[in-house]
Amino acid sequence: MSKDLTTSAIDRQNILNNPYALAEIEKAAGIRGIPFEGKTVVLKEQVAVFFEVTLRTVENYLEQNAEELARNGYEVVTGNRLKSLKLSIQDVGDPETHFGITTKTVRLGVLDFRAFLNLAMLMTESERAGLLRKAILDIVIDTINRRTGGGTKYINQRDEDFIQSAFIEENYRKQFTDALKDCVDMGNFKYALYTDKIYVSIFREKAQVYRRVLRLDKRANVRDTFYSEVLDVIASYEAGFADVLVQNCKAQGRKLTSWEVDDLFATFEKQAHWKPLIEKVRNKMASRDLAFRDALHLQLQEYVTPLQRDEFERFLGEKSKELAERLEEAKDVMKRLKSRE
Repeated sequence: MSKDLTTSAIDRQNILNNPYALAEIEKAAGIRGIPFEGKTVVLKEQVAVFFEVTLRTVENYLEQNAEELARNGYEVVTGNRLKSLKLSIQDVGDPETHFGITTKTVRLGVLDFRAFLNLAMLMTESERAGLLRKAILDIVIDTINRRTGGGTKYINQRDEDFIQSAFIEENYRKQFTDALKDCVDMGNFKYALYTDKIYVSIFREKAQVYRRVLRLDKRANVRDTFYSEVLDVIASYEAGFADVLVQNCKAQGRKLTSWEVDDLFATFEKQAHWKPLIEKVRNKMASRDLAFRDALHLQLQEYVTPLQRDEFERFLGEKSKELAERLEEAKDVMKRLKSRE
């Protein structure tokens, strides 16, 4: 899916919140700035020169996108901090960085690297900005692929909570399918039918649609791609509705018809306690899949928000691991526990 960074605030913020991609982009960009308060900054005048636009063009972007740019590192320096900044500019020793700054200058607008990139992703008048945007997108893809071992289909499994959630869901899945087998008077298609009802209730997509959005082949098990939070809510649905089926089957003294099961499910999914859990899951799935898998769930567009830094650390950082590594660790733990018996 092609991304237009000039129009998508979510795509811009996902890049700016990804510390691993930012580090690689900063290396590639090679921007020469001014050391200030432990980071490197550039003046808005320097930005104009770099992007080959007028200072007024830069100032227009700063005014029109003030909130976004301030959130990502643009600020106006005054007072004692300005004195320190002026000393740093002098220490750089490059006449081009002075830009007419004198002792009478009482405020200076500066951008750190995140704000500089933010501006590059907004600016449409500059050919240089366009080239930088293309490089940014390439580096983001390369960084994510490199840190996930070449693909993001199973990036959900790098989460340390995935194994536990997957095991729990598998157990409740068995309860659910047993309840369908023993309590519902329908053919074998009932398993796929009521699984889809659960999926649609939680994230508004049947398995086939979800498979298409994530570009999964027919052999892939969709539950292997679910995030731990999604698996937890699915397990809750399966455990809860299995109990509803068993209780109603006992009360009727017979298997339930499809109409009865549909009515029971309609009542079950409308229970108020599901709402906050479902809202959270829809936000997590829609936002993560767009950022990591470049997959847009059209039915969940309203739930998409930029990922925060801790989400990138959770799935791309040092704590994230391949599933095989986690299974190996779990096996070692079980061995140690067994040796204590």
